[in-house]
Amino acid sequence: MQFSLDDQVALVTGAGRGIGRATALALAEAGARVIAVARTAADLDALAAEARGRVEGWVADVTDAGFYARIEALPRLDILVNNAGGNRPMPMVDVDDETLDWLITLNVRSVYKTAQAAARRMTEQRSGVIINMSSQMGHVGSPRRTVYCMTKHAVEGLTKAMAVELAPFGIRVVAVAPTFVKTPMTEQMFADPEFSRFVFDMIPLKTLATPEDVAAGVVYLASPAARLVTGESLRIDGGWTAR
Repeated sequence: MQFSLDDQVALVTGAGRGIGRATALALAEAGARVIAVARTAADLDALAAEARGRVEGWVADVTDAGFYARIEALPRLDILVNNAGGNRPMPMVDVDDETLDWLITLNVRSVYKTAQAAARRMTEQRSGVIINMSSQMGHVGSPRRTVYCMTKHAVEGLTKAMAVELAPFGIRVVAVAPTFVKTPMTEQMFADPEFSRFVFDMIPLKTLATPEDVAAGVVYLASPAARLVTGESLRIDGGWTAR
């Protein structure tokens, strides 16, 4: 029962595919009523069908002001999984302004604004859990990922500061920091032998995370089993950052 989320309302951004989709399904299986947010209606329809009535889809863009207002208008919100994000790997000297601004807007500003909207709802009810999706790159550096690393380090700092500020309201704030996750999107990346060798050389366990691995960590952090865990980052990285 420590991991039960019965009667909880959870909102997951970036829920159409990958980690977000697996997380929405895992939260629903644990008993939560899940609001899944994505930009593609077809992805949300497929997710809702698989969840058998436990998931409600919101077609929305996490960078839109109207999305934040919609969160604040919820009658109740117990769990936020702030998962939407992106990356465009390239050498630092080649990063253009459009790429820089896109990553900062999506990975930092929208994460902050979504968390802020959720916190406004949660402070009124004096309870809640905010889970920010970070990365192992929020703890280390890596070539071709200067902007991504910068944004994920920002997420880690935001998580700590929010945890301290919101604790008096009964709100916990934590981060999840996965390694590279095995998805259809990353398959083409691992088709490059040099990149694949680099990644597996960095992971002592010599295996990639799956979306379900990350979702399991989210369920734990959202549950009563983690009631004293706040301001922390759960690294689901196979030992990458232990070196």
